[in-house]
Amino acid sequence: MTKPTVAIVGRPNTGKSTLFNRILGGRAAIVSDRPGTTRDRHFGDAEWNGRQFWLVDTGGLVPDSGDSMDRAIRQQVEFALAEADVVLFLVDGREGVSPVDEAIADRLRRTSRPVLLVVNKLDELAQADDARFAFYELGFGEPLGVSAGTGKGSGDVLDAVVERLPERAPAEADEAISVAVVGRPNAGKSSLINRLLGEERHVVAPEAGTTRDAIDSLLRFRGRNLKFVDTAGLRRRAKVEDDLEFYSTLRTERAIDRAEVALLVVDAALGLHNQDLRIATQAWEHGCAVIVLVNKWDLVEGKDANTARRGQDELIEKAPFLKFVPFLYVSALTGQRVRQVLDLILQVADERAARVPTAEVNRVLASLIERSGPPQKPGEEVKLLYATQIATAPPTFALVSNRPDDVPESYQRYLLNGFRAVWPFTGSPVRLKFTARGSKRA
Repeated sequence: MTKPTVAIVGRPNTGKSTLFNRILGGRAAIVSDRPGTTRDRHFGDAEWNGRQFWLVDTGGLVPDSGDSMDRAIRQQVEFALAEADVVLFLVDGREGVSPVDEAIADRLRRTSRPVLLVVNKLDELAQADDARFAFYELGFGEPLGVSAGTGKGSGDVLDAVVERLPERAPAEADEAISVAVVGRPNAGKSSLINRLLGEERHVVAPEAGTTRDAIDSLLRFRGRNLKFVDTAGLRRRAKVEDDLEFYSTLRTERAIDRAEVALLVVDAALGLHNQDLRIATQAWEHGCAVIVLVNKWDLVEGKDANTARRGQDELIEKAPFLKFVPFLYVSALTGQRVRQVLDLILQVADERAARVPTAEVNRVLASLIERSGPPQKPGEEVKLLYATQIATAPPTFALVSNRPDDVPESYQRYLLNGFRAVWPFTGSPVRLKFTARGSKRA
């Protein structure tokens, strides 16, 4: 990362996600009064007084717990501390110093990073200063008071953060390719990202639905920046009864909406279900490039050279747009073909952003019309006059016609397939817009 990193740590339910959202100005992490809502690390891009930094929200730390999820969260916090330049240690002013706070403080004293002790929820107390001063005993200097819920005191906290940020030389700007990793619960999304990143950045546990939020992870590959957004597994909304699970589903759909590439991870043993097709269709209609990753391929028994092809043909019958989507058969566990995923992401992102010169577009259009002109009705001749690419990401072409509303859908498909035969735009949707001469292009 080229920007410094600030990590928020503390025991469960002290308001870490609320402070994270307050600083970022939006609900970037799910907030609930249920302990343990935040399980992974969450990255957000923050700025204060002209200084930019990454803000990291972490799961509630319980140092001495033997619970498997608590152990996994402790590992995540250790990764956050290793990456952090400044640490915000958040405590609950209403409850005073707890044994868990003391244990966390003991761990933080062993880090070389600056630690700011922040006392939250003081607005709910009549003797706020007395409650704040009680935390002096933790040994991190004067505690800063804040109300993450209302924002009171957050400016003072950010002033203190910026004072402690290291100076770093500006890096050459390189916009990251946003990749949403989606699929049904327990398909192996987090395991796949961990394999790509080479570290246990996400909590991986056997329970379906371990990842609740959309989590951003950054990776540099072949000189390009990739930002992976791992999402909660999508279930059909009718089956989502818990409000927290419902909010996670909405978060996943928002992640798809802001992604350039969607990796649909499918469990090879379960196949591609209707819910997976809905996710892929949503991404495609939004303009995302789509890649289908069939995970756990190493566990499929009795497969032969045609197993994959037969499966793809069946899926294309259900959703014809999938014939333009690459399928890759991988194993996050063994690493089989996983490195090919990164190259494929770069390929589909580049093709999605490709621009075709107008002269070439019209040459191909003329060739297609010569081969098969648009269907005609007596007295209603339809002409295609010229075409040009008006947008990228996804590729969008305007075709100017004397009767744009009378171009049949079948002929539109013929032209689209003809364009794709010359410029495949692998994995990306392609849009054709038929317009009248002199009309405003959209």
